[in-house]
Amino acid sequence: MMLTDPSLKYRPFPQVDLPDRRWPSNVITKAPRWLSTDMRDGNQSLIDPMNAEKKRRFFDLLVKVGIKEIEVGFPAAGATEFDFISGLVRDGAIPDDVMPQVLTQAREDLIGTTFESLRGAKQAIVHVYNAISPAWRNIVFQMERPQIRDIAIHAAKLLRDNAARQPDTDWHFEYSPETFSTAELDFSLECCEAVMDILQPTPERPLILNLPATVECATPNIYADQIEWICRNISRRDSVVISLHTHNDRGTGVAAAELGIMAGADRVEGCLFGNGERTGNCDLVTVALNMYTQGIDPELDFSDIDEVIQTVEYCNQLPVHPRHPYAGELVFTAFSGSHQDAIKKGFAAQEARNDLIWNVPYLPIDPKDLGRDYEAVIRVNSQSGKGGVAWVLQQDKGFKLPKKMQADFSKVVQALADQSSRELNAADISAAFESHYCLTGEQAYSLIDYHEGGAAGDRIFTGKIAHKGGERSISGRGNGLISSVLAALRDELGVTLEVADYNEHAIGAGTDVNAAAYVECRTPDGRTVFGIGTDSDVATASVKAVLSAANGIAVRG
Repeated sequence: MMLTDPSLKYRPFPQVDLPDRRWPSNVITKAPRWLSTDMRDGNQSLIDPMNAEKKRRFFDLLVKVGIKEIEVGFPAAGATEFDFISGLVRDGAIPDDVMPQVLTQAREDLIGTTFESLRGAKQAIVHVYNAISPAWRNIVFQMERPQIRDIAIHAAKLLRDNAARQPDTDWHFEYSPETFSTAELDFSLECCEAVMDILQPTPERPLILNLPATVECATPNIYADQIEWICRNISRRDSVVISLHTHNDRGTGVAAAELGIMAGADRVEGCLFGNGERTGNCDLVTVALNMYTQGIDPELDFSDIDEVIQTVEYCNQLPVHPRHPYAGELVFTAFSGSHQDAIKKGFAAQEARNDLIWNVPYLPIDPKDLGRDYEAVIRVNSQSGKGGVAWVLQQDKGFKLPKKMQADFSKVVQALADQSSRELNAADISAAFESHYCLTGEQAYSLIDYHEGGAAGDRIFTGKIAHKGGERSISGRGNGLISSVLAALRDELGVTLEVADYNEHAIGAGTDVNAAAYVECRTPDGRTVFGIGTDSDVATASVKAVLSAANGIAVRG
């Protein structure tokens, strides 16, 4: 039960004594250095951590996007991590302009293992950390300040000595006073200065000082104050790179990073789409594209955002939220009539102006810059005629309709909504869907059984279908299953269709999984017809989808 007076249990975070703070007047003018921790912080937060194949796929994506510093893992955590990281080095998979980074706790054995995992690397960053804030000191470690500082000093010496044993690698170092955002600023500075005294950074070879909001406990302006305070008080500012590592416990991880850059930071750590421990890490995509919409080159390439999404979702086994800024499935979709009208007028004005300046209502970024087009979704009521038809079907049936099929079915729903003069519920929409795509009731062509044979590129479909009250055997030849089904329909039944697009996905999870297949077809006279099929077998689902399209032709002519 929530308290009527939460002050009895919770205390506000103290302000930073910085009356002449400068960051509120600063403006971000260039991209920071970026560090992806998807393969470390992100990976350790997954229910099912990535295997080697997924890690390599993620690594290649980060390289393609343009991230030059990648925290590839925690090699001392176990053989899986160690073998993957050493394999990257051994296989020559790390481009010359990419700096791999590895994390280790401040322990001699772990640091030794960490350096060993990178043996033979051209260059690398070794990242060491120890928690310093009061709660960790008093509760977790039961240590005093000098003992915590000594841990950092000892770790710095180990970094120095291990690097000296492998002189062929260009070693760089990062130190994190973990839990910085909840620690005393003077003690954070003391630990950082102690590490600097050991490692002796220079402007040519700076030390990365990572100042993490390990747990976000205050408003982002306080974090910015903390960053500016350190930047103003560190003894050798030109010899350190101030790095930010924010989390999203208060929902302001991105804001904290942006204000931290304004406060003087040089580097931002985070994950694509904000994956990470608890509520996640700073979302690198959002920070980068926020800069982009202000006319700043983020030096990262998200021109095919859907490819990035697909890879991240595959590797993390987590969906990107449909409302995610810039990347969400719904962020370029207007649901209300007034919004749609404003956007359409904005596009018209944009075309009439014929200049490069983007100024379209409700759209802070041109979807085409991210490889997308604007498509409106029609609601499910008689007032607006626009809405979440696809969302309802996904929630009710698990269907994820392709965009063009959404548009096709929305016309059906709009007509039904106009006719009924009421908002349609899930049952109404499902019934209309099944009727329109001939999934129930009497069908002109219904699959009974089929067999696929032949060699690759030369497939033969032999099937038995219910047709006109009886059974009909048909066969056809093509370069794949779908093309052979199309050939059978054309040669045996006189139904000519050409597939323009195909999509499929799984429905359900575990042992109770079905497949859904969708086809977009063209008729000889240029009309478009859609079909859908579902089955426990994806191939069978695709056959049913083609027959669904053929049934649509039979019903609607």
